[in-house]
Amino acid sequence: MKIALTGNPNSGKTTLYNAITGKAESVGNWPGVTVAKKESDLKKKYNPDGVDVRIVDLPGTYSISPFTGEEAITRDFILGEEPDVIINIVDGANVSRSLFFTTQLLELGIPVIIALNKSDIVSKRGDVVDQNALSKALNCKVVATTATSENGLLNLISEAIKLGKEKKPQIEPNFVGKDSKDPDTARQKFVDEIIRKCQVKKRDAREVSFSDKVDRIVAHKWLGLPIFFLIMWAVFSFSIEGLGGYLSEYFNETLFGEIVPDVANGLLEGLGVSPLLQALIVDGAIGGVGAVIGFLPLVMVLFFCLSLLEDCGYMARVAVVMDRFFKKIGLSGKSIIPMIVGSGCAIPGVMATRTIEDVNERRMTTILTPFVPCGAKLPIIALFAAVFFPENIWIGPSMYIIAIGMIIVGGLLLKKIFVWENTSQFIMELPEYKLPSLKYAFLQMIDKAKAFIYKATTIILVCNTLVWFAQAYSWGLKPVEDQSLSILASIGTLIAPILIPLGFVGWQLAAASITGFIAKENVVATFAVLLAVASEEALHLPGGALTEFFTPVTAFAYLVFNLFTPPCFAAIGAMNSELGSKKWLFRALAFQFAVGYTLAMLVTQVGSLIVYGTPAVGFVPAIIIAVIVAIYLIITIRKTDSKRAELGVEV
Repeated sequence: MKIALTGNPNSGKTTLYNAITGKAESVGNWPGVTVAKKESDLKKKYNPDGVDVRIVDLPGTYSISPFTGEEAITRDFILGEEPDVIINIVDGANVSRSLFFTTQLLELGIPVIIALNKSDIVSKRGDVVDQNALSKALNCKVVATTATSENGLLNLISEAIKLGKEKKPQIEPNFVGKDSKDPDTARQKFVDEIIRKCQVKKRDAREVSFSDKVDRIVAHKWLGLPIFFLIMWAVFSFSIEGLGGYLSEYFNETLFGEIVPDVANGLLEGLGVSPLLQALIVDGAIGGVGAVIGFLPLVMVLFFCLSLLEDCGYMARVAVVMDRFFKKIGLSGKSIIPMIVGSGCAIPGVMATRTIEDVNERRMTTILTPFVPCGAKLPIIALFAAVFFPENIWIGPSMYIIAIGMIIVGGLLLKKIFVWENTSQFIMELPEYKLPSLKYAFLQMIDKAKAFIYKATTIILVCNTLVWFAQAYSWGLKPVEDQSLSILASIGTLIAPILIPLGFVGWQLAAASITGFIAKENVVATFAVLLAVASEEALHLPGGALTEFFTPVTAFAYLVFNLFTPPCFAAIGAMNSELGSKKWLFRALAFQFAVGYTLAMLVTQVGSLIVYGTPAVGFVPAIIIAVIVAIYLIITIRKTDSKRAELGVEV
């Protein structure tokens, strides 16, 4: 039996899906969190009879007639797959808005059961929805539910399974005018009549609610942005300098710095393993992976805090706050949604851009979203902050402030270079503030931690095994005592000249940057492998082995370079899918590399002059590159301005 979950965005659909399947899919207070259908078996708790039930979570939609790509997924699945039962999740706090789509579903002949969700909010408001009258008017069963606490879900699923077994076609409701020239108007009148009969609202819509009062401050056009920065500052300070940083320090120094390597060495020596294989396992596999997993507590604390912010309704306000700024660069508040999603991982962030209707805005957002530091970049931030800026808590938050700055500057450049006009409008219904669910935040934290560990023990493990081999052997496959004679050194030496204008000298820095394109965590892991062999000092300690290659200024520049150049291969694959053309993919990658390279170059050269009073290494080639970039931008912008004038398009 196949049961489809459908409903408007922000109706609680994915929360309900997670509850009845045991999954931990991302949920959010905005459209675009679910951009593809997700399937899973029903949890045993809700299926005591062991019936073969498959639950399908479909993207949120307002109508069976699709307006966006993810809405088309819902339409195509319902009409093409013909599920046995449709559970239509109706937002109990916004019944009128939800029922338009409900009446369309009821006309398809597929059995429908309505989950009147968010019953807790309805009760809190003092509103009353007559379920029996609503059921009678729509000719289908109505079950009150609260997905967050799982109230009513057992009854809902039992009724849905019963309905699926009966295999009776759905009886559609009759309303005057549905066959007229304007059926949508007739449908809305029918819905309004149902609401008038079935719902009693005790609160006057003109009354200023608690959410309205809070929004006057946190969503204020001038106060909203500073408040957002302060909140993020607090979150990252707590994550990096507080609990997360404290636990990560223990993981790095004690667990993966002493306990695990000592146990592994003792075990391998007892088994009589060859010193070469022992070095591969301890220095390559354990050393590289351990350097990444050592920052796991920091990542977990950060995502726990971000989940609380999202669940309470605040992150939806961020989209509204950013909308007025994004409009000036050819984007809208819709673009901030993929960027917020991308703070966890760039891949779903890029995928979320498909909710944007305007093709130019969608392309711009796809290109700019990877600039937001994701979970994979946090170990790099934490490592360089710990080594070079142990007393400065502003390093972590500054990366996000710089990211916003780069998104704004990048948007302006893209608008000038590629994009002619923007037609997208941003309309978003803000959810009411509520106490965040600690259970939801915990589950999201565990889900992110599992993904982090899986990546560390697969992609990063394989990559660092290869890195260890490449730094230990020459092209003739002979062991080398001097790393500079190794395979990795020869590859890094080829790339190293490109990084000289950025003030980065050494094949090791080039090698770490290259592996970072496979997975950003590899930057930390590669340094761990290389420096574990060359130095006895712990990688993450202040004034440790990394100071041989960096000054604080060039360390900050290297951090910027790895954060704002193109993302990992998997995210590049997602960009290719969403951009829909190799031409735009190569444009996007070239743009991202140019932004990261130029920014790092400016940080190094300008920063060295300000902090040390002398130019950094590569000052002259940096000047030449800066002049070339400036000339290119001037010529390109003039050409596009001329084309705009010919087409009569306003900037």
